[in-house]
Formats: sequence, C-alpha cells, structure tokens
Amino acid sequence: MTDYPRPPFPAQAQTVPGSQRKMEPYPDCGEQSYRGSGRLANKIALITGADSGIGRAVAIAFAREGADVAIAYLDEHDDARETARWVEEAGRQCLLLPGDIAEKATCQALVDKTVEQFGRIDVLVNNAAFQMSHETFEEISDEEWVKTFDINITAMFRICKAALPHMKAGGSIINTSSVNSDMPKPTLLAYATTKGAIANFTGGLAQMLGSKGIRVNSVAPGPIWTPLIVSTMPDEEVQNFGSQTPLGRPGQPVEVAPIYVLLASDEGSYISGARYSVTGGKPIL
Repeated sequence: MTDYPRPPFPAQAQTVPGSQRKMEPYPDCGEQSYRGSGRLANKIALITGADSGIGRAVAIAFAREGADVAIAYLDEHDDARETARWVEEAGRQCLLLPGDIAEKATCQALVDKTVEQFGRIDVLVNNAAFQMSHETFEEISDEEWVKTFDINITAMFRICKAALPHMKAGGSIINTSSVNSDMPKPTLLAYATTKGAIANFTGGLAQMLGSKGIRVNSVAPGPIWTPLIVSTMPDEEVQNFGSQTPLGRPGQPVEVAPIYVLLASDEGSYISGARYSVTGGKPIL
C-alpha cells in the first residue's frame, strides 16, 4: 500500500508511443526488486511491446526466471536497449526486433528472426497496443480505427499464426487484454473494442489449440503506469491516473509481471482459456 507512487502526478504530455525514460515517477518494472527462481529455465520467449511498461517488466521477469527473450517494439530504441541490458544482466540472451506490427510482413519477420536465433518459441506474449483518447465518436477517424485494430488484434492473429509451427506441446500464448474488455471506457472506444476482441480471440484459440498441448490465456490489467498513458491521455487524466481504483493508485508494471510468469511456466499446465485481472480491486466479469 505504501511502496508505490500515488496520484496526483506531474503533467507530462508525450508524443505517441511515448518513452519510459521521460516519465515521472519512473515506472517500476522490477529492475531492482524481481527475484527469479528458475520457473522458465531455458525457455524461449517472444514478447511484443517489450521495450517499456508491462512488456519490459515481463521481459525482466522471464529472464530472471531463466528464459532467453526476443523483444519486439516499434522504434523506441533507447528504451529497448535498456530492457535488453537488464535481460543480459540476468545472464540470458536478448534479441531486439524493431518494426511496425501493423504491417503483415513485420509480424512474420518477428517470428522468423526469433526462430533463426533460438530455434523455437516456447512462450509468445502479445502485449503491444495502441490507443488514443477522444471525447466524441465523431473525432475517431477511419484511419485511426483501422490502425488500432491492425496493431491490437490483427497483428495478434498474424503473429500467433506465424509462431504456431514453431511451438511444441507445453507451449504458452499469453495475450494482453484489459479491464476495458468488459467495462469499456467511452473515450477509449477503439482500444476498448479491440480488448474485448482479444478476450474472445483468446478463449476461442485456447479451445482450438488444446489438442496440440498449447495453452492460451489473457491478462486484463487495470490502470498501469506506462508510456502508453502519458502519450495518449489528457493531462488531467494523467495527473489523477489510478485514483479511481479501490487501492487508490495505478499499478506498476512489476505488479503485473508475476501472472505472466505463472501462465508461461509449467506450473500453469492446466490453465488455459482464462483471463486474469490485475486491476487494483476493480472486478471484471
């Protein structure tokens, strides 16, 4: 209750996609606190959106649990190199994969390069996302609507399809949904709609891949302090971000990472088709 920052936060508008290096307070991705115990020893993980925020926290946790990690990101090279440094300090290999997953060719290339480097994929984490805030329906352009779907759900379909031939029984796919998947925030209409689609995609894919021994789950975070927030929300919302939760603050990326570790590990061997909420006390259906 007292270890992490509480609002109000300073105004700090950034351009999309935002940089973690410029945030105040600086997000806690477990750099100094996460302790591994070999739960993912020698696994190979591909994580999208892993330069910062939840993706970085997951990459650090996976590495400290014994996994080699491929980090996919758009063009936030400084943030990505910082994530890679923490992965390598954990004694694991890290592959940096910049590119726009709104492009079909990029989705295939992420998988191809990961397999070329590591030989297989044991864990796939689809975490990258795009959002913008709008007060009215009329403000949402056709181009932005399509872009949001291309990045948040179509890329997920494409990356899963490309990765599947390189995943064996015991593999795990983890998709990042959101508390918005069943409680959509109207100012995030396009984003919230894709997050509902992700929840359904995950449930259906889990049933399709069960016979192959591949588990599929999703994580539904509530308000988590990441660059996506400061680069896409109005100043007033950023300053009060997370204050509406029962715990009275936003979550830090490190507080989300442990559920990804469970779902990636062999300890989660009978968990599939599930959606896990990390919301600071706000229930989801």
